[in-house]
Amino acid sequence: MPRAVYVLALGIFAMVTSEFVVAGLMPQMADGLNATIPQIGYLITAFAVAMAVGGPFLTVALMKLPPRTALMVLFVIFLAGNVLAATATGYATMMSARIVTGIASQAFFGVGISMCAQITRPEVRGRAIALAMNGLMLGTLLGLPISTLVGERFGWRAAFWTITGITLIAAAATWFGVPRIVRTEGGGGLRQEIGVFRKPKLWLVLSTSTLIIGATFSAFSYFNPILTDLAGFSTGTVPVLLIAYGAATVVGNNIVGRFADRHTIPVLAVGLVLNTVFLTGFALLADLPVPAVICMMGIGLVGVTMNPAMVTRVQRTGNAGPLVNTVHSSFITLGIILGSCIGAVAINVWGLRAPLWLGAAMALAGLATVLPDLSRRSAPSAAAEAAEAAEPGDGTAAKQTEQV
Repeated sequence: MPRAVYVLALGIFAMVTSEFVVAGLMPQMADGLNATIPQIGYLITAFAVAMAVGGPFLTVALMKLPPRTALMVLFVIFLAGNVLAATATGYATMMSARIVTGIASQAFFGVGISMCAQITRPEVRGRAIALAMNGLMLGTLLGLPISTLVGERFGWRAAFWTITGITLIAAAATWFGVPRIVRTEGGGGLRQEIGVFRKPKLWLVLSTSTLIIGATFSAFSYFNPILTDLAGFSTGTVPVLLIAYGAATVVGNNIVGRFADRHTIPVLAVGLVLNTVFLTGFALLADLPVPAVICMMGIGLVGVTMNPAMVTRVQRTGNAGPLVNTVHSSFITLGIILGSCIGAVAINVWGLRAPLWLGAAMALAGLATVLPDLSRRSAPSAAAEAAEAAEPGDGTAAKQTEQV
């Protein structure tokens, strides 16, 4: 595996840590910016919306640049936004900073994942994407607790300065550790990049990713109140459980990465079935501590960990270019927005179990979008078995059927 894949994971880690930092420091930031807690919550929403909407446009603007140069430009934009956040004296300035960093973060995902596809062999792309996506998982597991700890000990501005330092290290590692490539796969110009979106199937594949992530985040967004109010855990125990959840995502991500190339569709189908089971079980057994934790760990193993298989499927349907990958990341972000927002409405109407039921419903809907590919995949296998049964001699007919 090229070392550049691990370097790209470091860059993703920096971006994800910045994305989550506000969630861990809401009271401190509210005091420092003379804002309310809901207003600080809007900073999280603004970051997500900026990622989903602005990221693809920034990617288009950078398409003529070599990928490594594009990554360095994105680091500069991201650093500017992060420094602006660290020095913000008012709410409006902080909002602007979060929008800038959100747009740069999304574009970085798209260009970075596209580079993973370009610098690795096709048969190991899924594994490479999984390794790069470990930056996302470790951002959840380590980035959020570390930035929260720094913010609580030294002030919320120190957390943003810490992220700035991590970003500078990632930028230097990218400059020296990522090869210079003139053009990425699928990068035949803006018209060619946009043309791939005329495929109806690509939109179906993108919707699968939205539903997978939406199902997971409809639950993840409300783990804290569910674990305390329903399962009965203390507030001091919840961070430990969330770290365990983060560890489960790292394990699941690497397992999925091993099978994402050769068994993309079965991995997605099995993952969606299991996520439906775990979300349903969590909804039914949320008031029982042990089953609740088991179901939460299960969601960690088969939720966001589907990313390598999702990316592999999108790249095979469209291409491995930066625009396709950035738009895919936007659809993933849309899943986060839908899962958390609809979950909030559902809680107000039906209570804390509602987002878990919502997640189960979204996982089932995601499974429905995978079934056509699964049925097409199984049809050639059935034909091959029939041919082999009809020609038991040397199996030549079966081999020809399999090749077709």
